[in-house]
Amino acid sequence: MPSFNAVLLNLLLPVILAVIFFRSSALTTLRDGVKPLFTHNRLESNDTVVAGPAGQLAEAIDALLSPHFLLSLVVSVISVYVFVYLYQLFFVPLNWTRTEGDVGYILDDRGGKSKMDVANEIRRRRRMGDIPPVYPNGWFALFRSFQVQKEPRSICALGHELVVYRGESGQVFVVDAYCPHLGANLGVGGQIRGDCLECPFHGWTFRGDDGKCVKVPYAEKVPDFAKIRSWPCLERNGEIYVWHHAEGAEPTWFPLEVEEITSGKMKYHGITEHFINAHVEEVPENGADIAHLGHLHSPIMFLGRDLRVIYNLFWSFAKHEWQGTWEIDEENKHTGTLSLKHKCTVFGIPLPLLSVTAEAVQVGPGIVHLVIHHWLFGDAILIHTITPVEPLKQKLTHCCWSKSFPRFAAKLVLFAECLQVERDMMVWNHKTYLSKPVLVKEDSLIAKHRRWYSQFYSENSPRYTEKKTEMSW
Repeated sequence: MPSFNAVLLNLLLPVILAVIFFRSSALTTLRDGVKPLFTHNRLESNDTVVAGPAGQLAEAIDALLSPHFLLSLVVSVISVYVFVYLYQLFFVPLNWTRTEGDVGYILDDRGGKSKMDVANEIRRRRRMGDIPPVYPNGWFALFRSFQVQKEPRSICALGHELVVYRGESGQVFVVDAYCPHLGANLGVGGQIRGDCLECPFHGWTFRGDDGKCVKVPYAEKVPDFAKIRSWPCLERNGEIYVWHHAEGAEPTWFPLEVEEITSGKMKYHGITEHFINAHVEEVPENGADIAHLGHLHSPIMFLGRDLRVIYNLFWSFAKHEWQGTWEIDEENKHTGTLSLKHKCTVFGIPLPLLSVTAEAVQVGPGIVHLVIHHWLFGDAILIHTITPVEPLKQKLTHCCWSKSFPRFAAKLVLFAECLQVERDMMVWNHKTYLSKPVLVKEDSLIAKHRRWYSQFYSENSPRYTEKKTEMSW
């Protein structure tokens, strides 16, 4: 469903174009040039035609090509473009979606290979190393709340094909996608019946809360064993989360709720979405890797995300400076917090407008609440979610909320975060996982974070073993 801003923009644009054009001298010039095509100019003395159709057409073309008309037309177009740009900047949330292969890979200069070709080739030839289990236990985001409304949504997550749908009561349900009858995907053409989901193939109907089949249209009795798996899920902070546990244990903790988002006091400012080819643990581990902030994220933001160009000595006079610590919450063992101080300096002089402090609260293996404090604009929160799609493929999102940040400033924060993450992606997409890395004393937080993260693995957590091929001659 289109957003209110999109509808408003589509309605306003034609009106603005019409007003600017029809109220400008461009229309007057055009009208005067075309008028001879529809009227006959005659001499008052003898009532004879001054010019024939060819002459009238020439006059019209001259008028269309006149500097006055062209200038008016250019001014009109520029005015509309500026209006649209300013409207987008100040009123429309940022929506930044990167598909797999868009970021973090170097394309072959000789051409012939698409982004996906390059991404798949790197994935095939890379050695991942002795990686931990690929699907940790915890809560993982599937969709934004507004994305699940009148129709069931199919999604691949945690190695499963799932269906997410909202019952007529408004409650959200997450179930396995495949019907146990003949294997149809309930998310492709399935129909919502109350709080149940009807299979598009034969009409078998399943309850969302427990997956039990409650109706077979052509059978007198429903088999007691006919059911699909129903997953624990919840809506919080505008996200739909699913609980995954390798042993099937019930949730022992829940995602943090931001009351100001629930109450509507915070405004939504946009979302970014990326796909990463790496192990799920490598992404949150960055929070404890303080040393990489001072190197990878030190070059000034406008140098971009390509690691081949960001270390430009010419621009070394401008840089980002970071200080941080990472600690475990002793009361909530599933939570860790990265405290950050950031400033941007030019020739060593801090720029106050670009100085912030932040706390990144990691809740379990797949959720981070990054709370940013700015001395002028107040507070904003970026909710990061990472969800395993496949063993070594992760979906990463950043969603920005604030009640005091102006839209343009919130979008700048979200864009800056996105750009910095894309630098990490160029590392993540190519690196191997070292279970026993060589660390120095200053890297102690990395080892601490790995010990903390290990609590989200259990005996039956699925593992991934890569096939190693050797060639003997």
